Amino acid sequence: MRRTFNCYSYLLNLTDISSRSHPHPIVCLDERLRKYLQSFHALFSQPQFEHFVTVLVALLMSLEGQTLSHLHRAVAGKKSLSSISRFLSQAPWSHQDVIKYNFSRFCHMMNPKIEQERQKVKDQQKKLKRRGRRKEPLVTGYLIGDDSTMSKTKGVKMQGLGRHHSTTYGKRIIGHSLVQCLYTVLGRFCPLEPFLYRQKKTAEKEGVQFLSKIDIMIQYIQNFTPPDGTLTHMLLDSWYSAKKIWKAARDRGFLITTGLKCNRSLRIFCDITPETPKGWKWQSLSEYAASLPKNAYQLYSWPRNPQRKVWVHIVDTHVKTLYRCKLIIIRHNLDDPIKDARYFATSDLDANAQRCLEHISARWDIEVLFEDGKGLLGIDRYQLMTTTALLRYWTLCWIAFSYLEEIRDELKHQKVSENDWPINNKINEKLEEKDKIDHMIYEDSKDLHATLGQAKRFVQETHHKLFLAWIYKKAFSGTPVEDLHAFLLA
Repeated sequence: MRRTFNCYSYLLNLTDISSRSHPHPIVCLDERLRKYLQSFHALFSQPQFEHFVTVLVALLMSLEGQTLSHLHRAVAGKKSLSSISRFLSQAPWSHQDVIKYNFSRFCHMMNPKIEQERQKVKDQQKKLKRRGRRKEPLVTGYLIGDDSTMSKTKGVKMQGLGRHHSTTYGKRIIGHSLVQCLYTVLGRFCPLEPFLYRQKKTAEKEGVQFLSKIDIMIQYIQNFTPPDGTLTHMLLDSWYSAKKIWKAARDRGFLITTGLKCNRSLRIFCDITPETPKGWKWQSLSEYAASLPKNAYQLYSWPRNPQRKVWVHIVDTHVKTLYRCKLIIIRHNLDDPIKDARYFATSDLDANAQRCLEHISARWDIEVLFEDGKGLLGIDRYQLMTTTALLRYWTLCWIAFSYLEEIRDELKHQKVSENDWPINNKINEKLEEKDKIDHMIYEDSKDLHATLGQAKRFVQETHHKLFLAWIYKKAFSGTPVEDLHAFLLA
């Protein structure tokens, strides 16, 4: 008995959560994660699937980094670093098929909830007892697009590098430009296929077709298939307020809301003069906003933070090189300079001011996606030479994100408090370094606000407990300490 106790005590020391010293054995996966990974099995051969599981588990469990070396050290097993590298760069599997299956899985999961929401609207319509044929209720799903720059100042030999503007650094830097869309409906999120934007010079050098960011976003719109029973609303910032994008959205029957720069022009009515024979003229947005009296604005609460108040002016108009739309001008304080005003245009002509603010605020979800992707999954901390490996790595990061998103939603609805989790202090300390900005998802006030960082900590703690149980079982079955030590450090 004394020998067993000593063995067990020694093995407990192995459970220090340090992915560099003691990798996580895949045999300890909880059943939910195992089923989630197994659902992708048909897209890979058996050796490829084993690498897929290794990389996904490493992304979820690693605490020290997301380079291939870090991922290799994070999971115990016989997969070599070179084999993981070949899996990402050379193995014959399609990241497009993986991300498409992930979205179809998301739609299958959301369809009952969408129908339930539509039924609620139908029941409310019946209570109104209005005459005439009622419109078929649709649930709004947001297709949010944006791009983010991954700094790679030392990656001279990496494919796809260029000089891209970074809002983090406030200047153009050497790196990769990820163009990404996120689909959200009823408070749930699903990333779509990642695209690598190459500047024209880089595309010609690498022998690939050049696509501008506008072209990539149009492809997203044209190829997107929304879930049944939904109305798609495209959300973009001012860099994507091009007429071609608006036309692509209109052709698909989508609504669209984009930011506008202050130098854009809107049509305003005026007296008929020789200079304005049609009774209207173009005026820049900044000039128009400066000409408005203070009583032209109304005070509204920001949808995701009711305590935050903004001043809003809305007018139905035409914006130059766009279509008929609603122009929304937002100011935090009427005494602030006009240069601080923000401008937006939406094709949702039936929306009131509060609804327009809901559209505008929903675009922030993709900023949270990029922040969580960088802080929790390391979408910018790779060291990959080929664009094939890079796109596959981003895809696998989004597959890990989707799993964490399911856990986050479950925690939110179960009202599980983080104080109730038996979280190991060392997990908390290391995750706090990576998860400095824990974004709150403001949805139904009846639900607990759960973050992706909390979901990742929950997944790691669940795995940690299973790891302890596995060690306990091995210790009392008489497995030699040396064998377990060798397995964990394999």
